[in-house]
Amino acid sequence: MHLSHISSERVGPLMKSQSRIKPTHILLRSRSTMAATAAATSATATATTTSITRYSPLYKSVEKSSPAFPKHCFKPLHKALSFSLTHKFRSTTAAKNPISDVISSSESYPDDENLIFDDDDKPREECGVVGIYGDPEASRLCYLALHALQHRGQEGAGIVTATPEGVLKSVTGVGLVSEVFNQSKLDQLPGDNAIGHVRYSTAGQSMLKNVQPFVAGYRFGRVGVAHNGNLVNYQTLRAELEENGSIFGTSSDTEVVLHLIAISKQRPFFLRIVEACEKLKGAYSMVFLTEDKLVAVRDPYGFRPLVMGKRSNGAIVFASETCALDLIEAKYEREVNPGEVLIVDKDGVQSLCLMPHPEPKSCIFEHIYFSLPNSVVFGKSVYESRRQFGEILATESPVDCDVVIAVPDSGVVAAIGYANKAGVPFQQGLIRSHYVGRTFIEPSQRIRDFGVKLKLSPVRAVLEGKRVVVVDDSIVRGTTSSKIVRLLKEAGAKEVHMRIASPPIIASCYYGVDTPSSEELISNRMSVDEIRDFIGCDSLAFLEIDSLKKMLKGDSGNFCYACFSGNYPVVPSGLVKRVGDFVDDGLNGSIGSIDGGWLEGSKDVKGEDLDVNYEEQDGKVPV
Repeated sequence: MHLSHISSERVGPLMKSQSRIKPTHILLRSRSTMAATAAATSATATATTTSITRYSPLYKSVEKSSPAFPKHCFKPLHKALSFSLTHKFRSTTAAKNPISDVISSSESYPDDENLIFDDDDKPREECGVVGIYGDPEASRLCYLALHALQHRGQEGAGIVTATPEGVLKSVTGVGLVSEVFNQSKLDQLPGDNAIGHVRYSTAGQSMLKNVQPFVAGYRFGRVGVAHNGNLVNYQTLRAELEENGSIFGTSSDTEVVLHLIAISKQRPFFLRIVEACEKLKGAYSMVFLTEDKLVAVRDPYGFRPLVMGKRSNGAIVFASETCALDLIEAKYEREVNPGEVLIVDKDGVQSLCLMPHPEPKSCIFEHIYFSLPNSVVFGKSVYESRRQFGEILATESPVDCDVVIAVPDSGVVAAIGYANKAGVPFQQGLIRSHYVGRTFIEPSQRIRDFGVKLKLSPVRAVLEGKRVVVVDDSIVRGTTSSKIVRLLKEAGAKEVHMRIASPPIIASCYYGVDTPSSEELISNRMSVDEIRDFIGCDSLAFLEIDSLKKMLKGDSGNFCYACFSGNYPVVPSGLVKRVGDFVDDGLNGSIGSIDGGWLEGSKDVKGEDLDVNYEEQDGKVPV
């Protein structure tokens, strides 16, 4: 079943910013509605929204430069070149079958005993972004780049393109990139410039209205935005905007950015972005698209990655990871610096500083878990980082063993490093199935550890009678680790020694990573020995945080370790979302009336919310 929505709007220069409130969707959690919910999810999986925005011929009104940024601030990096391709991509990709799984939540379903919900016990990255300027096949290249970033989000995907006629066109949908887009969808996205987004949502329904990029109108036209990160002062900003009459259709923090751009009095357009971002606190790597410009911006701390590349025809590419550049044959140029705004238009690439930025605090978990091993993130090879993590574990936490295995896929490189340093063979003791969804129907006779067994299969020939070291990237709640240990011992392992290629996670992340509340984190509640007893392994060791910093050498101060220490570079204020737009998945209401997906921000001794400006901070502030 294919559903599509097409809208066309003509926008004049005097148009006021508008917000459209979309219908409310509520998932009913009862046995009688589960089948209907599954069917609805299946249909929604291939549902896409196509929107068209047309500019008035009067749109090209002169936007005079602002005295806020003198001309010497702009540093041309590249001159515009003629854009051409010697060949065409001929995509034959057809839409696959709709996803039919019903995504789990933390609720129990006593009436549906055979319905098993399984969720990886791992932190989750929120999303990935792509921006392309100056390529006649921008939408197809964007599609391929999003495919390379699929590991950063599997719930939804979208692309917005700008045509030479002043039209912004968008296609968004729920599901994997290959399920949302096919040849006919990409044919609806002509133009040389494009932005794209892959989205991850926490357990719950993934609604179409939350899928980015968002396109919004303001009095001088339209703008599209794709955002990776999380704003820690979202509640404060939204309250101020609503007090002044703004109307919100979602609870996505990205919508706050659009409202701030719309109310800005700055000219030209990119100065509106600068003014809006100066009010934001937290993590954001964003790409904006107008009819003739592509703008990339990264927060002053550089929490989330964003890189720039260039294709042989001169097209400029931005992406969350370099693996996306590799797939579309774009040469890696450099990172977008923390606090930097890059404007790409017909005159080339211009750079300006968003604000005087403090010491960078890039997310160390990009190297531990999120990014692909073949990416270069924050100027470092992810593969080399993980290999060194494993070597450190072998040096500092050795144990007599016969074989080293990994929990695939994120533990593989660290396991290779451990095995090489220990002089013990590395083998595939666990085989991961890559064709597993979120929900399965278990036989009436229950199978213990059913969810883990669906995803991981032990190799008895590797394990039987052996002393096994198993390397994983992290332990969050500990539930999956205990099942893996039991699985290995049932397959005949004589001993199981867990080695974790990261320090213990003791605090929640506020900067765009979905982590549980601190109370749910096993390392926040138990000692290493207690965790060892809980998961049932023979020995357990984590990567020491001091060893991690020593490995990073002079760059150690440029990373955020808040999830390991509880010391936050930017203090959260009020209620902070665990990740992106969790509470808006099918719910509308005031912030206070919507439960779930929120973490308490910091409070002072009087119980009042802290709201600290960048200028007021002196190093890290403990929470």
